[in-house]
Amino acid sequence: MTLRETHASGADDSLGVVGELAALARIIPILPESDSTVLGPGDDAAVIAAPDGRMVITTDMMLHGPDFRRAWSTMHDLGWKAAATNLSDIAAMGARPTALVVALAAPAETPVADLEAFAEGLRDACMALAPGCGVVGGDLSVASSLTIAVTAFGDLDDRDPVRRDGARPGDVIAVSGSLGLAAEGLATLFEHAVDATGAPDAARAAELRQRHPAGLVAQLRPHPPIADGVAAAIAGASSMLDLSDGLALDARRIARASGVVLDLDIALVREVALAHGLDPAADPLLALTGGEDHSLLATFPPDVAPPVRALPGGFHVIGRVVEAGRHGAGVQVDGQPFDERGGWDPFAQWSGQAG
Repeated sequence: MTLRETHASGADDSLGVVGELAALARIIPILPESDSTVLGPGDDAAVIAAPDGRMVITTDMMLHGPDFRRAWSTMHDLGWKAAATNLSDIAAMGARPTALVVALAAPAETPVADLEAFAEGLRDACMALAPGCGVVGGDLSVASSLTIAVTAFGDLDDRDPVRRDGARPGDVIAVSGSLGLAAEGLATLFEHAVDATGAPDAARAAELRQRHPAGLVAQLRPHPPIADGVAAAIAGASSMLDLSDGLALDARRIARASGVVLDLDIALVREVALAHGLDPAADPLLALTGGEDHSLLATFPPDVAPPVRALPGGFHVIGRVVEAGRHGAGVQVDGQPFDERGGWDPFAQWSGQAG
């Protein structure tokens, strides 16, 4: 295909009216370029440089209904979030994000201007969170419901990846980013941004952004601490992951992979949560069980952690790694086993509605 094949169109033309080639001709110039691009959009496949000789790869989908509601999210929001959530997974490996491949399927009546706004969201997220990372290719199709799929690539810059199975007794547990804030934002939307029938209401959501900016931004346009992933790797983090499903649930993943117990200090957890804007009146469990913060959870050996050294970036201590006892590997809160369910699970928590 050639990107010069354009179709005279107005800002309100739909995808079904202008067709794929004309839509792409309007979208691709908006997308951010990657510093690692050898061959970018316009051919059968892209080529990106891999100076390290290895490549970190992750992929994620966002579906209208279980993952977002169009009444609550602008297309710019969705482009931003699609980039941010994948960049965070790359950062959690201690890698530097280098490139994204983005596939999008949208209803035929979708205005091309909406797709341009989506591309602007991708661009703005890459520029703000991971400068030098860009979109090198993807696909555009039509579907009855908006579907977004992103694959992200990262470079380790000659370092080892930071895995989930490296936590050891004596390590400190630390987090960079918010805790429970995105879940608070989602709860606010479900409680206050719906009409009398319970359907999502765009006007009420827009008004809520003015009254509850921290929680709604954390949910709709997250700002994960991408640079802190590399900083943690350089500092000697023993394990790390992206907090997409909630602190307790994701901490349990590190614990089980490493065969240890992660003992969280609830006072320190709450201190971090409040510092990032969580409502002091919120359920104290929200910082432990709320999902979709996309913060970074890491463990650090004692010789690279306080009081010996300061933790890198925005990391703050929230607990200690201890040996697995009779309950086996898992999570404790203030020394007591924590089995409270929580976190984000699209299979269990989607009501079947879209909106």
